[in-house]
Amino acid sequence: MLNLRYSKGNGITDFLIENREEFESKLLEEPNVREKVEEIRVVGKINLLENAHKLILMVVEEKEEEIIQFANQEGIAWANSSLTLSFKLKWVQKIRKNLWTFLYKFDRFTEESYTRETYYDFGKKMNELLDEFLKEFFITYSSYKDRLLDEQKQLVESLSVPIIPISPKISILPLIGTMDSYRANIVEEKVLVEIGAKRVQTLIMDLSGIADMDSEAIHYFLKLYDGISMMGCRSVITGMRPEVVRKIINFDESFAHNVEKRGTVEQALNEHFRAGSDNSRKY
Repeated sequence: MLNLRYSKGNGITDFLIENREEFESKLLEEPNVREKVEEIRVVGKINLLENAHKLILMVVEEKEEEIIQFANQEGIAWANSSLTLSFKLKWVQKIRKNLWTFLYKFDRFTEESYTRETYYDFGKKMNELLDEFLKEFFITYSSYKDRLLDEQKQLVESLSVPIIPISPKISILPLIGTMDSYRANIVEEKVLVEIGAKRVQTLIMDLSGIADMDSEAIHYFLKLYDGISMMGCRSVITGMRPEVVRKIINFDESFAHNVEKRGTVEQALNEHFRAGSDNSRKY
């Protein structure tokens, strides 16, 4: 049962402000909603009750530009917080339903007589503004979420090719996890660019952390090996697991004979620096 207050002569905005607590109470009356609203306030730093109050005042005052800006802010906040869209949709539906209830009660309190057409036009405008809010919210949420995903994807891509310089002439590429065609293509592209930019003369590719390779990934990997050689860079492969070796040999029998391999990174580095020391003594 609503316990609403009405001061004679007040408009709908003042009525909603005066009865804010009752409006918020109606929004929270369904089971588990209060807990969910509190969770979003703590986890997402979003005050749904405060925002609901702002929204209904903007709607009844027909502030369309402010509603669009507010929807954009909400969309970004929601995307940053990884909150579900289903609850947001239900929440706005609750706001719409309760706003209609309060408008009806306001109409009963006032002594003014509105024509059916005036009442209909106001209600239609109110629904249009709430729909506009939802549309702008979802557009902003979607575009901002896509941007976040792209940024995360780029970060993962850069981290998936961690070329570590050991000296001005030698670098190590430690690879871990599963190597599929998508990741192998990224590795191929970034490694060749790094070799050219940093003038790497020897690249040690450590595959001890690679658990599996599909056939397409093997194809890209062999292309990478050839590409490194074409750029005048010596490539040494270390730490290959037996299951990966078998797959590569089945794909290309020449791999076992044409590729320089060592058991560990330590072995490859020791040989490299020992060879460098021997060469320096010749002079």
